[in-house]
Formats: sequence, C-alpha cells, structure tokens
Amino acid sequence: MDGSAFQAGDWVEVRSKEEILATLDKQARLQTLPFMPEMFRHCGKRFQVFKSAHKTCDPPSGLQARRMPNAVHLEGVRCDGADHGGCQAGCLIFWKDAWLKQVDGKAAAATAPATSCSDADVMSAIYKPGSTAEEPLYACQSTELYSATSPLPWWHFQQYVQDVRSRNVRVSQIVGAFFFFVYHEITQAGIGLGSAMRWFYDGVQKLRGGTPYPWRKGKVPKGVRTPSAKLDLKVGEIVKVRTYSEILETLDEDWRNRGMYFDGELVPFCNGNYEVLGRVEKIIDEKSGRMTRLKNDAIILKDVACEARYAKCRHFCSRAIYPYWREIWLERAK
Repeated sequence: MDGSAFQAGDWVEVRSKEEILATLDKQARLQTLPFMPEMFRHCGKRFQVFKSAHKTCDPPSGLQARRMPNAVHLEGVRCDGADHGGCQAGCLIFWKDAWLKQVDGKAAAATAPATSCSDADVMSAIYKPGSTAEEPLYACQSTELYSATSPLPWWHFQQYVQDVRSRNVRVSQIVGAFFFFVYHEITQAGIGLGSAMRWFYDGVQKLRGGTPYPWRKGKVPKGVRTPSAKLDLKVGEIVKVRTYSEILETLDEDWRNRGMYFDGELVPFCNGNYEVLGRVEKIIDEKSGRMTRLKNDAIILKDVACEARYAKCRHFCSRAIYPYWREIWLERAK
C-alpha cells in the first residue's frame, strides 16, 4: 500500500502556499485529489497528525473501503465550507504528504506535476463542469474521492498491518474487531442462535461497561410514521444521548427516523453527555455536487465522529465523519 511517510501523533507543518501550488496541476489536484481554497489558511501552521488516511470510505460509491495513497488527516482540521457555498458537513481534510513537512525538518519529497497551478486555478476548481450561477455544482475532496482512490477489499490483510504501523489503531483493536465480525456473522447465519447470542453479548457488555449489540431493528412498524421531537438545541448546550433501547423506539425497521439512518457506529455514544457543536442545514451532495438543504433537524456533537468499529468492509476508516442526530435521540443534560 502507498502509505504515508507520517504516522499518527507526528507533528507536521503545512507547507507555504507557493510550495503547495508547485505540486498541483492546472485543475488544482495532486494524484487526482483536489487542494481546496479553505486549506490555504493552514499554511505555515503546525498540527499533530490525527491518522494516516491510507484507508477511507466513499458512501456514494458503496460500502467497500477505498485506498488513498500518501495522505493523512490532521488533528481537528476540518473543512468549514467557506468557499463551497457554506457547506456544513465539516469533513476532515485529506493532506497529501507533499503538502506537509515534519517539524524536525525532515520532509517527504514533493510530487511535481506537468504544469504549475495558480491561486485562480484553485478558486475556479471549486466548481464542476456544467456548473451555473443558478445551480452551482461544487467539486471538493468529498465529491472527487472516488477518482482519487482505488478499491480496497476488506480481506486484503496488508491494510490491517498498515493500520498498526501507522499507529492508527492498536493490535488489540484489530483482534477485537475480528472477533466481533465472526460473532456477528454467526448471529446472522439463520441457525436459530441469533437472539440468544445477542442477549449473551449484551449481558457480557453490561458487566464490563461496554457497548450493547449494535445491530437491532427499529420498533416502528412499516407504514407508521416515525416520531419526532423539537428541543431547539443551541450551540454550546450539553445534551445526553438517549439509551439505545429508547432510540430503537423511534426507528423503523430500516433503522431510520424520517429518512435519517441510525448507524451502528452511533451506539457507543448512547447514554453519554456531549456538547452541541452545530445544527446542519445544508451540505454538498457528494455524488452530484449540488447543495442539499436538510428538511428536518440534524445535530452534530463535539468529539462525536464515526470510528468505523463495526463496518465489515471498512474497519477503522480514518475519515471520522460527523454523524447527524435527530433531536428525539437527545435530551438536555440535567
């Protein structure tokens, strides 16, 4: 795998604007990955590497993981959408090795493109071909992720070696994920043990203070509208995520509440207290590039992001996407 020269925990400095522009082609890309204008304000600043981005996800193209060469995520550095119509998705930014240098002076070799890039090229690359003022079609790292990556089947063992070598995860986490995968597959095998195994799993997890079995169907029958609640939560408020059993009462059999999916990756955060980071009202559709306005409440919480603990095809994806929460899944902390 084309792993990054940097590991989780390393301190790096973002190169200068001039150095970065020298690595980009006329479409403001390096190895097909866009460099976005929102990233310029980080030039010259120092950050700690959050994780190697050798493995990522691209939901519009399916569940399978994708291989990203020579890139990392930096601690807390997310896109603010300022140059992309105010998109509020808050995606963790991908940084190619060539855009960074180690604080101690060691640096990865920059990859030089055939042509140089200018500030104006970076700004014009915000839009896809065919975009108009009336209907802008945005291009960003998320919309172009498919072309910047390649398929990574879950059974390729080298990715898990890279997970450990990059310090993204510990060996114990890899082992735990493997055992959960096997356990989950047995519960789904249709041999009459699923209910008993889920009950046993919950019992053991309760004793050790762990997460309950994360894949249970919602309780709202088909054809019945899922419930809602209005809390008018504000940024900075402290909320408590309801228990998993309470949230299941608000979901249909497809794990959805008014169209919003409640993923198993959210279960570890149930019953915890968190700060409201924001209300999401508009995001760029990663497949089309169109700005989409969310019809119902969607809350993001501080320090709550997907950790890819249970995803069969993309275990330990480092993208750390913010999950969205319905207000009915939350309550004000007492």
